[in-house]
Amino acid sequence: MTEYQGLRYKKTRKEDKTMLQKISTDKAPAAIGPYSQAIVANGMLFASGQIPINPATGNVEGDDITAQTELVCKNIGALLAEAGTDYTRVVKTGCFLADMGDFAAFNEVYAKYFTEKPARSCVAVKTLPKNVLCEIEVIAAV
Repeated sequence: MTEYQGLRYKKTRKEDKTMLQKISTDKAPAAIGPYSQAIVANGMLFASGQIPINPATGNVEGDDITAQTELVCKNIGALLAEAGTDYTRVVKTGCFLADMGDFAAFNEVYAKYFTEKPARSCVAVKTLPKNVLCEIEVIAAV
């Protein structure tokens, strides 16, 4: 038992903090808010949601779900590579669609990249940043 400000508590975990590594690359869009592109903690990559922004121009690209999903997946690939991992090590994805009517076309592109079939959630949302058609976030082993 350890004493802290007059209270006694049992140590149940390591006292030192988990090392967090920020992942940042110019081959994926820069964060458009107060967040990191991705963080590695305890051998796992937690990537922020990626939308179809061309990292070179900062502009949304692609007029349909197929083109936008391709760009999102390429942006995810850049983050995975920067962290020293790849699509085969992705364990979970969160997918957000502006219109569930795009589900089949989205899946067609998604399946080309996520060949190991990680666990996934896919939901329709009212609005996505910059009015894009899709967003994907990933968790991957590093």
